[in-house]
Amino acid sequence: MYILGISAYYHDSAAALVKDGVIIAAAQEERFSRRRHDPGFPHQAIRYCLNAGGITARELAHVAFYDKPFLKFERLLESYLACAPRGFSSFRMAMPVWLREKLFLRGLLQKEMRKLDHQVEWDERLLFGEHHLSHAASAFFPSPFAEAVVLTLDAVGEWATTSVAIGRGRELEITKEIHFPHSLGMLYSAFTHHTGFKVNSGEYKLMGLAPYGTPIFVDKIYQHLIDLKADGSYRLNVEYFDYCVGLRMTNAKFDELFGAQPRQPDERIEQRHMDMAASIQKVTEEVVLRMVRTLADETKMSNLCLAGGVALNCVVNGKILEEGRFRHIWIQPAAGDAGGAIGAALLAYHGHAKGERHVPVGGDGMNGALLGPEFSQEEIEAALTAAGANYRRLPDDEFLAACARYMAEGKALGWVQGRMEFGPRALGARSILADARSPEIQKTLNLKVKYRESFRPFAPAVLAEDAAEWFKLEGSSPYMLLVAAVADRHLVSAPEGVGRPTGLAALAVPRSTIPAVTHVDLSARVQTVDRERHPKFHALITEFKRLTGCPVLVNTSFNVRGEPIVCTPEDAYRCFMGSGIEVLAIGNCLLLKEEQPPRPEMENYHAEFEAD
Repeated sequence: MYILGISAYYHDSAAALVKDGVIIAAAQEERFSRRRHDPGFPHQAIRYCLNAGGITARELAHVAFYDKPFLKFERLLESYLACAPRGFSSFRMAMPVWLREKLFLRGLLQKEMRKLDHQVEWDERLLFGEHHLSHAASAFFPSPFAEAVVLTLDAVGEWATTSVAIGRGRELEITKEIHFPHSLGMLYSAFTHHTGFKVNSGEYKLMGLAPYGTPIFVDKIYQHLIDLKADGSYRLNVEYFDYCVGLRMTNAKFDELFGAQPRQPDERIEQRHMDMAASIQKVTEEVVLRMVRTLADETKMSNLCLAGGVALNCVVNGKILEEGRFRHIWIQPAAGDAGGAIGAALLAYHGHAKGERHVPVGGDGMNGALLGPEFSQEEIEAALTAAGANYRRLPDDEFLAACARYMAEGKALGWVQGRMEFGPRALGARSILADARSPEIQKTLNLKVKYRESFRPFAPAVLAEDAAEWFKLEGSSPYMLLVAAVADRHLVSAPEGVGRPTGLAALAVPRSTIPAVTHVDLSARVQTVDRERHPKFHALITEFKRLTGCPVLVNTSFNVRGEPIVCTPEDAYRCFMGSGIEVLAIGNCLLLKEEQPPRPEMENYHAEFEAD
């Protein structure tokens, strides 16, 4: 039985194909349209999934959508009525779209699916799952657990903003919820907005900025913004926010509380912004940790699954792991709305069709998140030739040796291998790689390759068998979703007579033997790389270790600021030519920047994309 899952019309539209409960393919629409966070119907992602499964649209038993539009409309309408006449301008803008399109989503979905096959009665095959249940399904069903507690935290679905579900076998039931407007995700996004970053994309910047600050506003947040109970339940003081009915996240009362207007994206980041980031990060950690402690005590279960956008806060995840209240933790790598496509499909199979669940043995059901398109060596060479590229095709041993050598020389390497990742992280299939030992590489990658803020940290990819030698991490972290401290043996002291500076000045002081991936708080967002999931990536790091003695590489997504991660060979070559990447390794083809024909039209490549 084939089931197609769809997430669309809000942000990060995606499609996923499931066969008899096994995930066959999944991809976000942005990777094909080249529009970051594309919210449109995922036509191209669906076509890819069908092709990957080797089926036609009419072979789909069901098409499952990731939320219920009538419930969401109910929430919007009740929120506007409760606050009237405030928010009328927002109401006036939103209602025509809902009445024209979103409220009648069943008809819209039928119309879009008829473009794939107009002879199918799609109305009979459409299913709708509640938003948080889709999130929970995306975390529990692919997990390696027969039973687990599932905690979902995001901005808002239909009504739920925080939910707890219990999963056993093929059964999954939500047992607790916190409802809109009380939302931990919205609270974090409010600070994202106020510090000058984009909501729904800049939250990870806020998390990265937090270690530069001091959490001096924590008491103020507890006194005025959130009423937090001992069990982790909470209520927000909505007088300080405008997201219920307005066109912005916060209001003048919020600005007055923190003594300033929101930072504009082009304005300088000041210490106050860093302190705000540190404060909301600390509060978020405390809220989630109280929830986790309560769930562990109440359920006595050993396994915890996490989903929803807040589950991408890898600092929080690291704290959960460190506390050890649950023996095992599994986090959906596509924890945001894109992952809802997987959840909707699995929910349809196990919940609606009553399909049996087979718990993955020796791993999980996400296939390393490598669920996207891949390209043969012949297709790669044809694309490079058509682009006028100069390349060398090398056998594996020479190819890997050359890549390792170039990185050891300080060069940035674009790396495109196998199936593209599903989710926001590049995990060694569509990555930019570099030498983690280099003290200059973080600044170089941020400013000359990625064209983004200098404070942004980079993640280490480390051989799984060497991870404990380099990081204080118990177990594995294959999806780059856990933060751990760098091992003491690899830390370095500040030069004699030089204290530890604060704020962004801390970037200039060496902190470890792998400074490119060591954040200012001596932590790192770790990816452990094993042979089973990533044989070629593992072989590359192994060769780099043989050459340098270090089994750690910088691993960041293959894109520039505001651009979706590259998908095709053509995408990779354009980004390579339009950025500071010096070497491109795609399939077994190796390309050096100095050997490529001049492309003056690529000089402002990064300007094509709106800043994220």
